[in-house]
Amino acid sequence: MATTLKPVDAVVVGFGWTGAILAKELTEAGLNVVALERGENRDTYPDGAYPNTLDELTYNTRGKLFQNLSKSTVSIRHGINDTALPYRQLSAFLPGDGVGGAGLHWSGVHFRIMPEELRLRSHYEERYGKKFIPEGMTIQDYGVSYEELEPHFDFAEKVFGTSGTAHTVKGQVVGKGNPFAADRSDDFPLPALRQVYSAQLFRKAAEELGLHPYDLPAANASGPWTNPYGVQMGPCNFCGFCSGYACYMYSKASPNLNILPALRQTPLFELRANCNVLKVNLDSDGRQATGVTYVDAQGRETVQPAKLVIISAFQFHNVRLLLLSGIGKPYDPRTGEGVVGKNFAYQNMATIKAFFDKDVHTNPFVGTGGGGVAVDDFNADNFDHGPLGFVGGSPMWVNQAGSKPIGGLAVPPGTPSWGSGWKQAVKDAYTHTVSMDAHGSNMTYRDNYLDLDPTYKDAYGQPLLRMTFDWKDNEIRMSRYVTEHMRKIAEAMNPKAISVSVKNFGDHFNTRVYQTTHLLGGAIMGSDPKTSVLNRYLQSWDVHNVFVMGASAFPQGTGYNPTGLVAALAYWSAKAIREQYLKNPGPLVQA
Repeated sequence: MATTLKPVDAVVVGFGWTGAILAKELTEAGLNVVALERGENRDTYPDGAYPNTLDELTYNTRGKLFQNLSKSTVSIRHGINDTALPYRQLSAFLPGDGVGGAGLHWSGVHFRIMPEELRLRSHYEERYGKKFIPEGMTIQDYGVSYEELEPHFDFAEKVFGTSGTAHTVKGQVVGKGNPFAADRSDDFPLPALRQVYSAQLFRKAAEELGLHPYDLPAANASGPWTNPYGVQMGPCNFCGFCSGYACYMYSKASPNLNILPALRQTPLFELRANCNVLKVNLDSDGRQATGVTYVDAQGRETVQPAKLVIISAFQFHNVRLLLLSGIGKPYDPRTGEGVVGKNFAYQNMATIKAFFDKDVHTNPFVGTGGGGVAVDDFNADNFDHGPLGFVGGSPMWVNQAGSKPIGGLAVPPGTPSWGSGWKQAVKDAYTHTVSMDAHGSNMTYRDNYLDLDPTYKDAYGQPLLRMTFDWKDNEIRMSRYVTEHMRKIAEAMNPKAISVSVKNFGDHFNTRVYQTTHLLGGAIMGSDPKTSVLNRYLQSWDVHNVFVMGASAFPQGTGYNPTGLVAALAYWSAKAIREQYLKNPGPLVQA
């Protein structure tokens, strides 16, 4: 028998970036907020304590900050007629677990978004015609504009202590930032991080080819910073332990560092770790949430009543919770009807490694998660897609985050896979290599989707989430085109050898190879309840007191890392809740 607790104003499910943002905003509005995190309680200390955190085996190889797959995982298949199997090891993507979520182990790359990508379908149809979008591609508009989100991008950067170089501020050119970027209302909080030698080589080669390199925007502080919540950050020391690690220098933005200390000051907030939410509870007609049911650390089933439910877990956990709770109509790829689980996307990544003689010294021991140099000439719609026959694009960059001895040993093509020849190649290449990536956008398709697995269950007896996903020709074509341009940059550096890792037509999605953790969609926002789960304020069309945060709201993928847009949308939604919903609870957009 479940224990029912005292009601609260709002319950937040999952405490990563969006959970922290919403908890802060709602307590500021005077609400009593309880945050439920299924993983353990984590903080910069002791989880990021020096020197313990500088441990590649514990953190990146064995995945201390990642999801515990012995309790719950996902099942994966390529097509709707295949059998999905659950994975006990995830390599392609690495969801976070514990307080801070993926916001504790992320790198820190902190982009905004190109304005046209917020209205992607409309933009492509206007510029290239309706027939340009391939059959089966289900891309949509977000329902919100860059102008509406800009103040929230700006505020999030100030909360995160983001380092970067602006191009224009209020229409005036102020620096050598990204010339393709949208206009800003203010400069970055901090100047860009200093560039490591490999990034300098990339910049020089890109400029020689007539491209427009710029400093990557990074939520890794280039100097001391105090954010709007009064929380202090220290300057990055280029230790190279960012992605997969808690930052011992208090330099990499995380919910634990940038928001939680301020939240702890208010009696209106309570954080409960080791609490696994099973479902959102609905009233008798299913039109309103009454709270959530969860299992605590002792295995006790508990009901937390609440007037407002914020779902702010990792992308696919959001989708799964909606499906388990019966909120929104599940998507059916055969009919194209339903919305929950629709428009699941990822990224299609390519990598080039350039190997130099011993007179070119790149220092792989230094690095910073978000620091580097990027080129946007072939991202979004910054180039003419008309003759190319694909939708999407990709930034290209050198982002040296520190090459570690287990996962970061690059060797030239033709090297033996083991033995003395391999060892010699590692020795020769380790401090003379430059690695560059093209993230690659991923569009959404009718048959790439998420649903509940009919066979496999988790430790709590609930169906696992089933992922049906494979690469399409559009993304392969895009990736190969962008990679060819990246190859030209690599060649302009005059290396002695180049290795290119890019997907071929007919390649299937491979869960054994890491790409990014940038999973998107499944609980998308939009302007029509027939084609979206959420309205433009991230409010459920079906249950008005449920709001769903995170990249699950993206209708399709982008070439950029999603965290910047995720944070801006969270602040945008919070503003609507504070200024509109709390005064008059109900749908903020009429269906």
